[in-house]
Amino acid sequence: MSGTWTEEQIAGHPCHLYEPPERNSRNYVAMYLHGVHLRRLEEMPAFTAALDRHGLPAVCPVTQRSWWADKVCPEFDEHITAERHVLDNVMPFAKERYGAEPPQIALLGTSMGGQGALRLALKHYETFPIVAAISPAIDFHHRWDEGDEVLPTMFRDKEDARQETAILYAGPFNRVRHLFFCCDPEDERCFDGADRLSMKLGSMGIPYECDLETSAGGHGPEYYSNMADKAIDFLANALDRERLRIV
Repeated sequence: MSGTWTEEQIAGHPCHLYEPPERNSRNYVAMYLHGVHLRRLEEMPAFTAALDRHGLPAVCPVTQRSWWADKVCPEFDEHITAERHVLDNVMPFAKERYGAEPPQIALLGTSMGGQGALRLALKHYETFPIVAAISPAIDFHHRWDEGDEVLPTMFRDKEDARQETAILYAGPFNRVRHLFFCCDPEDERCFDGADRLSMKLGSMGIPYECDLETSAGGHGPEYYSNMADKAIDFLANALDRERLRIV
């Protein structure tokens, strides 16, 4: 028995929704942030299989090549940023549709969405205490030197873009309670940023889990799919731990 993918509009923007064959009884939800190529989660069956095992619905907003930043991206919307869309529109939708509100919502992202998930969680750690990032493109500001066509529509210059990177939000007071990220050591574009984040979190004594050793195709859907079980299992276990946490 397989789950169902549908698409709805949230505040005028598409959002892909996954309903597993049997939904969990705790109102847990995974929110997936896509990469720069806008690849849909349903195109990677390993993720839907993992979601099914835990009965997790998935809410997958689409924000174009916005880098999930708190900067207006005209390609996405002329007025609201991708970050505010998630906070102001998608989160209320998740509550209305699934009865889910923090800490029942876990963030998952790949590549552009991986860095976006990390940055959102580090910046809004009480709203997003659970995050798993696969191949996070933390150093996306380097794309400025490669002639990226979108970044100049969002940022003044390369340094302005760097100020929005996830690693700059990692600090002793930005403590995400459940944080996992992974990156293929053969991923030439993203590995250094993930390795540097690991060192920074470790030096500050911030708990986290990571896998920077598994290699499965470098950067792309082959690696994402290979890490799907590990990432989704991490989210599901963290959701249970949050439920039992004594405040």
